[in-house]
Amino acid sequence: MENKKEYPMTQAGYDQLHVDLEELKTVKRPEVVEKIKVARSFGDLSENSEYDAAKDEQGFVEKEITKIEEMIRHAVIIEDTGDNNTVSLGKTVTFKEVPDGDEESYQIVGSAEADPFEGKISNESPMAQSLLGAKLKEEVNVALPNGNEMKVKIVKID
Repeated sequence: MENKKEYPMTQAGYDQLHVDLEELKTVKRPEVVEKIKVARSFGDLSENSEYDAAKDEQGFVEKEITKIEEMIRHAVIIEDTGDNNTVSLGKTVTFKEVPDGDEESYQIVGSAEADPFEGKISNESPMAQSLLGAKLKEEVNVALPNGNEMKVKIVKID
């Protein structure tokens, strides 16, 4: 029996994948087909950089479509447990570095929808791994990329 990777995600992340897939299929794919058609009209394909670039782009678009379809097929929607005392997948956790750091907030999501610039970190990241399962007001050691650790206190879980 083959084990398929599951992709935990919020309902919003799942919905966004459908939007992205539709965009790739209905907008990007036809654009690339048109680019290939135009590039073919330039003649000799063996020395046609426009054609090569369009074919590369086509490969990228098709790969993205396949990847998103796979993620949608194996998506596991994160259900809100209603427990705001324990850090879990889908929760937004606010913490501050002990003793006197600024507060930071991150939503812990599946790797499929992680975007640190949007405040969404992957459940597979060292930060999330350190926070998952921790309780409100608890102090937790978080591994840093440089090999050191920082201590944070969880101040809010939503």
